[in-house]
Amino acid sequence: MYVFYMTSLRSCLLSPADIISTVEFNHTGELLATGDKGGRVVIFQREPESKTEPFSQGEYNVYSTFQSHEPEFDYLKSLEIEEKINKIRWLPQQNAAHFLLSTNDKTIKLWKVSERDKRPEGYNLKDEEGRIKDVSTVTSLQVPVLKPMDLMVEVTPRRVFANAHTYHINSISVNSDYETYMSADDLRINLWNLDITDLRLMDFICCCRNLNYIVDIKPANMEDLTEVITAAEFHPHHCNLFVYSSSKGTLRLCDMREAALCDKHSKLFEEPEDPSARSFFSEIISSVSDVKFSHSGRYLLTRDYLTAKVWDLNMESKPLETYQVHDYLRSKLCSLYENDCIFDKFECAWNGSDSVIMTGAYNNFFRMFDRNTKRDVTLEASRESSKPRAVLKPRRVCAAGGKRRKDDISVDSLDFTKKILHTAWHPTENIIAIAATNNLYIFQDKLNSEMH
Repeated sequence: MYVFYMTSLRSCLLSPADIISTVEFNHTGELLATGDKGGRVVIFQREPESKTEPFSQGEYNVYSTFQSHEPEFDYLKSLEIEEKINKIRWLPQQNAAHFLLSTNDKTIKLWKVSERDKRPEGYNLKDEEGRIKDVSTVTSLQVPVLKPMDLMVEVTPRRVFANAHTYHINSISVNSDYETYMSADDLRINLWNLDITDLRLMDFICCCRNLNYIVDIKPANMEDLTEVITAAEFHPHHCNLFVYSSSKGTLRLCDMREAALCDKHSKLFEEPEDPSARSFFSEIISSVSDVKFSHSGRYLLTRDYLTAKVWDLNMESKPLETYQVHDYLRSKLCSLYENDCIFDKFECAWNGSDSVIMTGAYNNFFRMFDRNTKRDVTLEASRESSKPRAVLKPRRVCAAGGKRRKDDISVDSLDFTKKILHTAWHPTENIIAIAATNNLYIFQDKLNSEMH
């Protein structure tokens, strides 16, 4: 198992708007984006390796900050629309600029992030302050020139995808064809073309398929509703395949080649329920809060309230591996239900080689499971470990009534207001980003840094 130390800590004064709601590395890992409840997106850039400071490469510093979404009001439904950023997804880089998608509950936006280090000077019809000259004063023509200037990062909106979701958007996923992406809410999944935002044009295209969505589980009578969509993601290599999870703990793999409306899945992944273990909380804790394809595309990683599971696409009957994240909370489900913590939605992540998985827990703990050695570790993201290059020490939670070692933490002393819901792993290196309330912790593997 890796030995991690802290390389960066970004924090701000705690207010509801400052709570981080999503974290995402780009495809190279050089950029890291976070979104918060205030509708802001902060982009961090990795520092290049320095000969004088060889250990500075893992550090991420603020690259750009911009306001992605503003609070809105739906007058037809008398409903406030929060500015909170639910998801961020990067598009693969095609040129010097970077592109990313960000979404709140209703509206998805495509942003262009670019650099400018030159400015044009010597216009014929404009003065130095940009004001239009009187044409009669222009007596000669000159060729404008580009002159160096301080580097400036520009973030501009390129597309706005709105008015297509009745319910709150919980997922967005970019397709491997790099032309389309999908967005999912509680009952429907929409397929978008990145170049088309006009719903009338989208409707025309969709009329040829007799629909404007690829999944619709809304029943004719809402009283018959038994489950909702909780997450969705495209296959990393096959543009026709995608998966979505439900509040019943099931996964459905769909193939868009079979039908335009994927109301019939290709595969259903579901673990049989043990009747003897059924309780009032069974359906709540079995709800899948996140689903991720492995980088190879062979496996699926899911997270429910108590466990993380790895599924093989070739085996639908049961998960290939099941990892207990915080099984010591089973005795606390009643109190967790009363304080609504049982409805927390934890995310999960693969490392670059698909050999280790990571997910969050309470008390600012996060868990890692090595699939090869079957070893696991509990680490803590806290200010106590925020000293430069401080190595993270494994932590252990002692179940109620169990034997307690010196540094063990009792399950009764866990702080349920401190929770790691959002995590991200660098696509190729052992660098992880952990969002803990209003703090962003970035850790790097010690062995990984010494090799640079």
